[in-house]
Amino acid sequence: MALLTPAPQTNPASFHKTSVIFRRKLRQSLVAQMAALFCIWIAGEMISRGLGLPIPGSVVGMMFLLMALISGAVQPASIRRGARWFIAELLLFFVPAVLAVLDHPEFLGIDGLKIMAVILSGVVCVMVTTALSVDLGFRLMAKLNSDTK
Repeated sequence: MALLTPAPQTNPASFHKTSVIFRRKLRQSLVAQMAALFCIWIAGEMISRGLGLPIPGSVVGMMFLLMALISGAVQPASIRRGARWFIAELLLFFVPAVLAVLDHPEFLGIDGLKIMAVILSGVVCVMVTTALSVDLGFRLMAKLNSDTK
């Protein structure tokens, strides 16, 4: 008889209030923002591996995040502090790679110099691309701010 009872009706105003509270808490909590970004990364990994895509899961997750930001489903303020923390602590994510090189003395010869040249050129490329992207972003933000005034 319990199967025949109707499902409780949800109040749209109550859902909206809960949504507003959730977004406010997310904007206030660095840990929650980091967890949200981590969940986006994990979801991208699961999709990439599940579909057998040749694209890394982190890239898939960031594409979903970009789509959510463009569509307005996620506001930049909801993830800004978490993203800034990850960028500020980015060096910590490369420490294990450096320690792995120290475990292999063969990398301290000519092979190591070749690998170091590739690493340094890659770092320079990433830094230049990042600098140009940030500069472009600031120019676009300045243009948008001047257009709205």
